[in-house]
Amino acid sequence: MTHRQTPDPAPGPAPAPTAGLSALLVLADGRFPAGGHAHSGGLEAAVAAGRVRDAADLESFLRGRVATSGATAAAFAAAACGRPADPSGAALRELDAELDARTPSPALRAASRRLGRQLLRAVGAVRPHPELDVLAAALPEGPHQPVGLGVAARVLGLGPHAAATAALHEAASGPATAAVRLLGLDPFAAHGVLVRLGPQLDALARDAAASASAAAARLAALGAPMLDISAQTHAAWEVRLFAS
Repeated sequence: MTHRQTPDPAPGPAPAPTAGLSALLVLADGRFPAGGHAHSGGLEAAVAAGRVRDAADLESFLRGRVATSGATAAAFAAAACGRPADPSGAALRELDAELDARTPSPALRAASRRLGRQLLRAVGAVRPHPELDVLAAALPEGPHQPVGLGVAARVLGLGPHAAATAALHEAASGPATAAVRLLGLDPFAAHGVLVRLGPQLDALARDAAASASAAAARLAALGAPMLDISAQTHAAWEVRLFAS
């Protein structure tokens, strides 16, 4: 009996390159190079108030932060990444205005725009692109950081899910890094907290990506009043380790 050999199936499409995501996470990393290392994400005020004293408190703080302001930032980063390119920048201005309305603290608005300006400079240095020029012209005072992050993701060839992932990575890793300085926390303990947050961050990134095509006014508006109040108090301190 003769057996006929079944031909190997045709190879499927090659997997998408991941270098863009690696670059985006480097740019979103609080340690380098877009200025996030100078911000504690509200942790410095929480430590001073006695609300965060150890790794367990840090984990509770971060879970609340990523579920509120982090999820909102992720939604806007995903939306900015998913919007069609527009030479007028009108869609990005609309997103930025909606995010501004969701940021009641003047100190946090100023910090977000400062980080957005620094992010554009960092991205422009590694991947010059006309869309970065469009964003800079549309928002000369600087975009909110999540809007800039979304455009950066698109410039790097990525989609809304990657943009949301980077926004949530920044929302969690920034304060966790600050905790090492503010609390003298063991870096292994701080990174253990981040690893335990992984499933929550993944779920929030999926939700943000799913809403990327929604109208700007219908994007997430998850507030964190204590962060807003603490940011204003923190901005008035004469001596502090972090800008926010």
